[in-house]
Amino acid sequence: MPMLTLQQFSWRHLNQWQPDIVPIALLVGAGLLYVLAARRATSWSRLRTTSFVAGLVVTFLATESVLGVFDHEYFSAHMIQHLMLIMIAAPLFALSAPLDLAYATGPPGLRRFLDGRLMAVVTHPLVAFAAYFVFIPLTHLTGLFDLMLRHDWLHNLEHVGFLVAGYLFFRAAFGLERGVTIHRGLRLVYVMAAVPVDTFTGLALAMSSKNPFPSYETMAPSGSTSASILDNVHLGGAIMWIGGDALMLLACIPIAVAWVKWETVRTRELDAELDRQGL
Repeated sequence: MPMLTLQQFSWRHLNQWQPDIVPIALLVGAGLLYVLAARRATSWSRLRTTSFVAGLVVTFLATESVLGVFDHEYFSAHMIQHLMLIMIAAPLFALSAPLDLAYATGPPGLRRFLDGRLMAVVTHPLVAFAAYFVFIPLTHLTGLFDLMLRHDWLHNLEHVGFLVAGYLFFRAAFGLERGVTIHRGLRLVYVMAAVPVDTFTGLALAMSSKNPFPSYETMAPSGSTSASILDNVHLGGAIMWIGGDALMLLACIPIAVAWVKWETVRTRELDAELDRQGL
C-alpha cells in the first residue's frame, strides 16, 4: 500500500524517500546485466552504456524519491513522475540500444526470438506510435487511473508501461537499433505527430470541471478540500500539456541534427560521385 502522507507537501519534504526493495533490485539487476553484456560486446559505445545507467537513475528518482512518496496524494506529483519515466528515462533507454546489445551478446535462442515475427510486430514504428497514442489517454482519462490509485501492483505496472511505451516510441524516433526504421526526415514528423496526444490529454485534465479521480478524496493530505484537489488536477494537466510538449520538442533537436548531418554527408557523396563521372 502507498505510504500514508497526512501532512500537506512542503519543501522540507524534498529529502523524503520510499526505498522499495523490489524495484531497486530490478533496477540494479538490469544495470548489472547491461554493463556485463556491454563488456562482452565488441567495441560497445560507452555513450550507450552511460545512457542506460542514466535511464536507471531517472527511473529511481521518479519512483523512489519524494515523487514516489506523494504520487498517491497529488496528481501533479504523478504527472511529473510520468514525464520523467516516459520522456526522460525512456529516451535514454532507447539511446542505449538494449535490444542490439542483447542480440550481440545473447545466446542463439535469444537472437532467434529477437529476429522472430512477434518482435518484428512489437518494435514496428507504427505499433510503437499506436501504443503511445493509446496508452497516454487510457491511463489518464479513464477509470483505470482511479484503479491504479487503489491498487499498488497496478500502479507499479503503470510505471513499467510508461517505460515500455516510451522506449518503443523513441526507439523508432531515434532509429539506432536494427529492424524497420523511418527515413531520417520523417522521424521529425513521427515525433511531432505524437505531440497532440499529450496536449489533448493535458488540456482535458486542466479544463476538467470536477475531480475525475474519486480516490483522491480519501488519499489527499489532511486539510485538502474538493477545490484544492481539483486545482491540483488542473496543475497536473498543465504539467502534462506544457511539460510534455516541451520535452517532445526537445527530443526533436538531436533528431534534426542527425538528419542535417546525414544529408550533408549524402550531398558530399553525391557531389563526389558526379565529379568522378565528369558531370
